[in-house]
Amino acid sequence: MGASSSTEAEREPLLVPSYAGTNSPVNSRVYGRRWLVLTLFSLLGLMQGMIWNFWGPIQNSAVQAYGFSNSDIAVLVLWGPVGFVPWLLFMWLMDKKGLRASLLLSAFFMLLGAALRSVPLPDLHLRRWLIHGGQLLNGLAGPTTMSAGPYLSTTWFAPDQRATATAIASLFCYLGGAASFLVGPLVVPAPNVSQTVNGVAAAVSDSSISERIQLILYAELAAVAVLFAAILLYFPSRPPIPPSVAAASQRLSYRSSICRLLSNLRFLMIALAYAVPTGVIAGWAGVLDMVLTPAKVSQVDAGWIGFWSTIGGCVFGVAMARFADSIRGMLKLILVLMMAGASLSSTWFTLTCLSSVTHLPSTAAILYTSCILTGIFINSSVPIFFELFIETVYPVPEGITCGVVTFLGNMFTGLLLFFLTCYCTDVSWLNWCLTGSCIFSLTLILFFRESYDRLYLDVFVSV
Repeated sequence: MGASSSTEAEREPLLVPSYAGTNSPVNSRVYGRRWLVLTLFSLLGLMQGMIWNFWGPIQNSAVQAYGFSNSDIAVLVLWGPVGFVPWLLFMWLMDKKGLRASLLLSAFFMLLGAALRSVPLPDLHLRRWLIHGGQLLNGLAGPTTMSAGPYLSTTWFAPDQRATATAIASLFCYLGGAASFLVGPLVVPAPNVSQTVNGVAAAVSDSSISERIQLILYAELAAVAVLFAAILLYFPSRPPIPPSVAAASQRLSYRSSICRLLSNLRFLMIALAYAVPTGVIAGWAGVLDMVLTPAKVSQVDAGWIGFWSTIGGCVFGVAMARFADSIRGMLKLILVLMMAGASLSSTWFTLTCLSSVTHLPSTAAILYTSCILTGIFINSSVPIFFELFIETVYPVPEGITCGVVTFLGNMFTGLLLFFLTCYCTDVSWLNWCLTGSCIFSLTLILFFRESYDRLYLDVFVSV
């Protein structure tokens, strides 16, 4: 970690024993309310992911109803990564004031953004501006909802539950993106289908599409308002007594943490291994309908593919995190297996989409399987990466560490979507970017030297 191992002073607990003669250097305690705190945080992350990924799965309908172009859809998805530009502010707020202040500010931005998107103006030009503004405000909540999960798990959960809590808190953003793949195409009709009115088949009108979109916008606004009120009423920054020695130990200052991270070659190595594939697949999934259209996949089918790939990643990620909690010290091995699977499945998908050149069979089942497996392997690696980051650079605070890596991931998402706005006619290059990112990540992980300083503190110092 850093250029050298942590010192004994850095491992010294902040708290002293409650009684003399106790075997533990810290009077630790785990509270039942930790599950309520985790639930509120996770649900806010779910809504942030739903709002961010709302327009991609229904891009054909949005083009018909609001006059958006393919470049406009890419920009709407791009506002998520752009929201990470002021990430240092949110990490500073979390470090100085605790998670409550940072989460309340993020929830307020989400509420304001959801309200702007829902204003039913008849002027489509002005309405599009409000939608863009709402997406940007929702993106500003990303630094907290996507990177504070490990901070929450360390603050509230015992060592044998940390990876599981990290997986739940981190993956609910992805679960929200999966829900948008399902909700959007099922509620909003595609423009090229027909509906039956009084026994007569007729094409779906623009007004009907707009009404369905407006219905979802109102529903998301109501959900965010309820969550904001719940967090305002109850969301403590930390428990009265920490749950472990690591949670109570001295951490580096904000400035020292940034310097330590930027000078740590091992951290930068594993950070790139995380940021490149997760950043690429986030942008790729955000325009999945556009990617699959040349393969003759409908808007609804593309939504189902995106839904199951993300759902599978969330379920598999929680399962692997639970496995990591029970068998500690194997994070690198788990990541090697995950990224090897991602490399193989993404290569399979890319070559299948080029069936006219490769002459590989290109059926709906093959596209479903290869695409879903790619999403499962990459998305499920997120909490394992987070835990490895924290172990590598301890005693750098969890929020700052994960804030840096999520910023890097969103930077790669932003670059991908920026190029997409310029080269949106033929998007087959996106598939090659996804395959290359997985192979690149696997190579870095193979050469990475792991360490477990936080685990050392909890296992040996607390004994």
